[in-house]
Amino acid sequence: MLYAFDLFGVFVFAVSGALVAARKQLDWLGALVLAAVTAVGGGTLRDLLLARHPLVWFSDAHYLLTIALAVAATWVWGRQRPVPKRALLVADAAGLSLFTVVGTQVALTQGQGAVIAVLLGITTGAAGGAIRDVLCAEVPLVLRQEIYATAAAAGGLLFVLLTGLGLPAAAAALVAMAAVFALRLAAIYRDWHLPRYRLRAEGE
Repeated sequence: MLYAFDLFGVFVFAVSGALVAARKQLDWLGALVLAAVTAVGGGTLRDLLLARHPLVWFSDAHYLLTIALAVAATWVWGRQRPVPKRALLVADAAGLSLFTVVGTQVALTQGQGAVIAVLLGITTGAAGGAIRDVLCAEVPLVLRQEIYATAAAAGGLLFVLLTGLGLPAAAAALVAMAAVFALRLAAIYRDWHLPRYRLRAEGE
């Protein structure tokens, strides 16, 4: 089940990368590169920090095939009908919810404590999108006022708590993913933001 969640997360994050590539008017190679770094960037950073080798997408061709399929599917969809304005944010929210919980569970299975597991869950969920945004010369979502890393932290913590209370990992994962996705969607559609980091300017 963890493998299925991981591949589905790769697909939806690759879709978000492809949508950004289309918005930036990149070519097909650029779209594939942007989709790939979005889809596997977070998991790669997590595995490097955990010293897990080989990297999963090195040894399993399904990951790269899933990315290519996502780019092609996004192109077909976008040629047939207009892409909704918030499609990128929704796809990104889906990827965040899936990868946060997958990353947290992977860290726990590697013997990490709850705090490190939650931090690595956030890394898995947010790092790929951050790399995508940096490559496109944008401030990453995780550094803006968005309820983004906060949603990931809440989901990772919820997963740790539920499994600690004895709930089966599969059920805990579904609940935690739903919580991250719901919180992120609420932030998107209700325009929830964290307070700005502001200092008093001279003369104020």
